[in-house]
Amino acid sequence: MKRRQFVQAAGLGLAATAIAKPALAQSAPDVKWRLTSSFPKSLDAIFGGADTLSKAVAEATDNKFQIQVFAAGEIVPGLQAADAVANGTVEMCHTAPYYYFGKDPTFAFGTAVPFGLNSRQQNAWFYHGGGMELLNDFFKSYNFLSLPGGNTGTQMGGWFRKEMKTVDDFKGLKMRIAGLAGAVMAKLGVVPQQLAAGDIYPALEKGTLDAVEFVGPYDDEKLGFNKVAPYYYYPGWWEGGAALHFFINSAKWAELPKAYQAILTSAAARANVEMQAKYDANNPAAIKRLVQQGGAQLRPFSPEIMEASYKAALDTYEEISAKNENFKKVHDAYMAFRNDEYLWFQIGEYTYDNFMIRQRAKG
Repeated sequence: MKRRQFVQAAGLGLAATAIAKPALAQSAPDVKWRLTSSFPKSLDAIFGGADTLSKAVAEATDNKFQIQVFAAGEIVPGLQAADAVANGTVEMCHTAPYYYFGKDPTFAFGTAVPFGLNSRQQNAWFYHGGGMELLNDFFKSYNFLSLPGGNTGTQMGGWFRKEMKTVDDFKGLKMRIAGLAGAVMAKLGVVPQQLAAGDIYPALEKGTLDAVEFVGPYDDEKLGFNKVAPYYYYPGWWEGGAALHFFINSAKWAELPKAYQAILTSAAARANVEMQAKYDANNPAAIKRLVQQGGAQLRPFSPEIMEASYKAALDTYEEISAKNENFKKVHDAYMAFRNDEYLWFQIGEYTYDNFMIRQRAKG
């Protein structure tokens, strides 16, 4: 190549580079978002879901897309996280959708409903059973969309000051219990209370509450409920697989480059998996400590209580479905999916788990 041709070619290359750099910068802009959590930092497993997402997004974008995480109360109270996203105070939040049951009972399907899906079935419904499409169609009117962002697994039935031997023992009981489960428990005579995590122990200690359900051994141990209410019941039939979600302001989501949307979606999925894994890894040691050192007395809910609760749940679903089209639409799809899931689980999962539990008992 002659010198003049080489210089011309090099010049064209430099020009192309000069054009490419702004195009690249435009496709990967610097974006800074704020995320408010519904949880305190002390609950590292559930609060940690937001940290997991934030770190994953930053790493995947070479820190061009940064999401700053705030604990409950630092920007807004924990139970106002969704409102902060809807009105644009923050770009996104990490919360339990059933906290907003009072806005519309349909929110409950984003977290858990009594006698609903376990955590694996919940993810199957979200990702492959049409669950997220149904929920996001509902969330449109609230100006946000949702991505699954963690699961606690099946929760415990809560801490009680006294033993709960019959259904009559629930009458007049003041219990911290969230969302749709509170409506079901009310049919058994419970007076449901919804309190954020940081407010529960003081209310239980003062006697404002007689009982509390929260999550499970790993979190409950941190909050010290066993010091005031020693009877620890199981299972938490109202939360067979309690899912957390990231709510994202619809307008802010639309502003993101497609690549950032994909990265954010993947980061949420990572947080979804890691939270469940952390609870499963830490709950065994926590339940041992609570019983062996903390004075917790494990009790199963009696068959009578379970059957009465199940009937109360069915009655509640029927009543709400009769007057709420959104609820009925999601409920019918959710329950049809649940029935098919348990057809399979009773064949594969239950028989295997039941055998292994018997082997463990034999030593």
